[in-house]
Amino acid sequence: MERKSAAGSVRNKERSKKKFLDAVGKILKTKGYAALKINDIAATAGVDKKMIYTYFGGMDGLMDEYIRSQDYWSNVTTETMMPDPKDGGKAFTEAMLLQQFDYVYNNKELQKLLLWRLSESRKSLTKLTNMQEENGETLFKLIIDPYFGERSQDFRAISAILVSGLYYLNMYASVNGSVFCGIDLNTDDGRDKIKKAVSFLIEQTYENL
Repeated sequence: MERKSAAGSVRNKERSKKKFLDAVGKILKTKGYAALKINDIAATAGVDKKMIYTYFGGMDGLMDEYIRSQDYWSNVTTETMMPDPKDGGKAFTEAMLLQQFDYVYNNKELQKLLLWRLSESRKSLTKLTNMQEENGETLFKLIIDPYFGERSQDFRAISAILVSGLYYLNMYASVNGSVFCGIDLNTDDGRDKIKKAVSFLIEQTYENL
């Protein structure tokens, strides 16, 4: 009986935690980040707000876990996909950028988080940036830097433009309109053109850098 009781307690905890995380996402999508208040999150989740402190240690802990669950680059590690040192991480880099493009487009909650990060200084959002940079640094030092040598900083600069540009195009398409430079970002044809451009730029970078 004790084992069953313990297992039931764990399941209840995980269900309640998921309700809180889902509530954050729902509020973020429908009302925006300004509406993320502890009482509103608890009411949306249908769980006593005291459990936010019990399960997450408070609002910051809840936001940390939520952001971690949504972000693309914070979850890209050598454990999830190992770059091939033979091609200097070329196939890996192309795959990650194309996946990022689709992931952000389909994740409205992440789009809200990205807009939030640009408009407000918050501890949880700073942690998001730090997580992304730490993971990126590991990947750069493991494969990219040894491959490009003294030109590695140039590759990093190109990567920065590509990553940020893909972020922006998705948020632009979601918020302000769908056409950018004459390309409709909300159509399969338009998005395919962007993906082909990314592949072209990666190919040129590895050939010419």
